[in-house]
Amino acid sequence: MQLLPVNLAYFLEVARTGSVTEAAHALNVAPSAISRQVAKLESGIGVPLFARHPRGMTLTEAGSRLLAHARRTETESTTLVEELRTGRGAEARSVAVACSEGFARRLVPRAIADFRCAHPDVAFRVDVVARQEATRRVVEGLADVAVTYTMGPQHDVRVECAVVVPVAAIVPLGHELADRDRIGLADLCAYPLTLASPGTSQRELFDIGAQLEGITVRPALVCDSLAPQYEFVRAGGGLALVGDLGDTEQSAATEGVTYVPVDHPVFRQREAQVQTATGRRPSWSATQFTELLVTSLRRDRSP
Repeated sequence: MQLLPVNLAYFLEVARTGSVTEAAHALNVAPSAISRQVAKLESGIGVPLFARHPRGMTLTEAGSRLLAHARRTETESTTLVEELRTGRGAEARSVAVACSEGFARRLVPRAIADFRCAHPDVAFRVDVVARQEATRRVVEGLADVAVTYTMGPQHDVRVECAVVVPVAAIVPLGHELADRDRIGLADLCAYPLTLASPGTSQRELFDIGAQLEGITVRPALVCDSLAPQYEFVRAGGGLALVGDLGDTEQSAATEGVTYVPVDHPVFRQREAQVQTATGRRPSWSATQFTELLVTSLRRDRSP
């Protein structure tokens, strides 16, 4: 059942398909009806929502902003219809979480397990994505909450919690750096390194720090997934970096590695954030789980 206004529903389908013809086929209506409704929407708002091209249509900046609103509205409408049909309240539903990989290793699944102990009727979906994608999914209503790394202010989401996460070196057991209380970038870069791809927040900050120190680094391995990085370290290939979410000491024995804090002010520019959408009514489940995530993140970063 569709609760969106017709013009907004038609706009949403054109945005998805990039074509009036494809949208008309998907909705089983005449292309002329799609064109009329989109034109009325543009006339009412007073700005073009699409740029017309010979082979399709692309969103303007105004169209992209309306698309985010339409997706949020569509998601909330779908949730409401499901709750009305089943006769169950908002607490008996699923919660969608978007997070970057570092949070998917322990913090998010442990929070889900704790939450389901008290509320076993709530189901979860976790999507492990890049940091910007996690934020985008919350903005567009594809996720109820995001847990991700950020650098700089965030304007399109509500930041429920923000904490600075230090960086630690992942060091093989018995390595000569394993007993150090902390190390600098020069110490770290004296060994083969596995680093994330350029453009990731940790790599951006590492590259800035190395440049400030006058250090030239040629990574032995570039990989965005943590599992291969850990195996590389355990096999004696070199060292790696990870965000220290407060559980490294407890997990070192099971991981078969040692964690050594990396001391450089450049890494203080990155925050771990719990993000939710602005202007959208969250379900009871999403609200309660977000509060648990905030508590978990703050507790894990407590000295």
